[in-house]
Amino acid sequence: MKRVVGVVAGVAMLGAVLGIGLDGARAAPGREIVWGACNQNRTSPLGTALSSGPQPIPRRDPPPGAVECAQVRVPLDHSEPLGQQISLALTRVKGSASRDGNHLGVLLVNPGGPGASGRPLARYVAATLPKDVAARFDVIGFDPRGVGASEPALSCVDPTRFYAAPRPDNIPRVQSDEDVLIARARNYAQSCGNRYAWFLPYLTTENTARDMDSIRAALGEDKISYLGYSYGTYLGAVYATLFPQRVRRLVLDSVVDPAGVWYDANIAQDFSFDRRHREFLSWVARNESVYRLGHSQAAVSFAWYAMRARLHAQPAGGVVGSSELDDIYTAGGYTSRLWPRLAQAFSDYVLRADAAGLVTLFHSESEVDAKEENSYAVYLGVQCRDAVWPRSWDRWRADTASANEKAPFMAWPNAVYNLPCAFWPERGGTPVKVGTSQVPPVLLIQSVHDAATPYEGALSMRALFPTARLLTEGGGDHGVSLAGNPCVDRHLAAYLRDTSLPPERRATRGTDATCPAQPEPRPVSRMAARSPVVAAR
Repeated sequence: MKRVVGVVAGVAMLGAVLGIGLDGARAAPGREIVWGACNQNRTSPLGTALSSGPQPIPRRDPPPGAVECAQVRVPLDHSEPLGQQISLALTRVKGSASRDGNHLGVLLVNPGGPGASGRPLARYVAATLPKDVAARFDVIGFDPRGVGASEPALSCVDPTRFYAAPRPDNIPRVQSDEDVLIARARNYAQSCGNRYAWFLPYLTTENTARDMDSIRAALGEDKISYLGYSYGTYLGAVYATLFPQRVRRLVLDSVVDPAGVWYDANIAQDFSFDRRHREFLSWVARNESVYRLGHSQAAVSFAWYAMRARLHAQPAGGVVGSSELDDIYTAGGYTSRLWPRLAQAFSDYVLRADAAGLVTLFHSESEVDAKEENSYAVYLGVQCRDAVWPRSWDRWRADTASANEKAPFMAWPNAVYNLPCAFWPERGGTPVKVGTSQVPPVLLIQSVHDAATPYEGALSMRALFPTARLLTEGGGDHGVSLAGNPCVDRHLAAYLRDTSLPPERRATRGTDATCPAQPEPRPVSRMAARSPVVAAR
């Protein structure tokens, strides 16, 4: 399942290539990036998730002319810098501080995925950091290779046909069900190979990290700072490993375990998402007076799986079947801000046979359009190529059935989501061996009950970077900083200002500092849930 807190925007075009860096990365002679007006502005999923409830942080608009867009050309194959070029779309929010000493250069941001656009995230970060911090950075987001407004932008199928709802159930009951799921995965993989045989061999995290250094060089910067969420933490760790002397600040929020890339990481997600889903069910039970689905987690869980079985037989509104339900409620594993809406739709369907809430959530949270299909194509392209995946369905079935015994919420949906990697036309390679002691102090941020990137991954990353400090939040949402926790945001701002970190790194394996969790979401009554003020996205 994706490791992401951000997605798409559009662009203005200009080319640039690179010069030879001190790190030895060779590139064609280049010219400066030429920035211009942006064509359009959209909202990233991080911003969407944060705006789905009361706003925890004051928003501000950037000054006129501060937001600019451009494109930069980079080598398709970084070992052939004079060979075929591709383009990456960039968005910059310029800091207002003087460049004569107070400015800290570039803060490159990435929301994860892989496959998510970083361009809207640049606006969000610049608008949400403390003003004095934002003023000292040019915040830059980019669409990684294959994504959004970068060229080429991958699309492997017609989403209106391939994802026509309701889809086949993620959980196979008989052999013919397995055959359908396998055929869909094989079809998707073959379609990507047929369209992008020239591109897929170079669609890797390592090449994306090298693209980041190409962006740095094209900007004329000696060093960059970086804020990466989710999969973006792995991308940032790979960049820091390959180019440690180019790092000024490094913040990794919601941390991927480099040891699990990628098959094992998805197995680990099965258990963490199941745990987070049970926490949601417990929250519903604690608010039985509002939702009336049971006083215990067990009772609410029974109701949820009964709902899933009913939707398998009779999709709600003709579109929300069992697989669509999986997608909708997976969103609740990323952010508890959705829990009141998820619970109300659940309650309406079970108690009143009212499917309107589920259908609305399907369209807002899980319907696959061209933008999302592009993101999924790049997600698979990167993960399938980064590392070796099992090519035997027998292995997939056995591992998934084993996980399903303890983690039924996510095991089969996650396996189906990633199954094209079993048939991917480009076999997986060898991941970069992540870790170095040659970078400045690193700030890791992690929630203890994160479903998409389990806490163990942050501990593993901390061990690989001896200069790192780990700040943990007691909650379970994915994407911790700039999401309304003042304790976390104070640590982030202090680090970005002058690399101030939590107290000295502890000798034992574990966190170096903690922040309290944010309050649980408050239940929303049926009437309030349907008011445009509360329900607006």
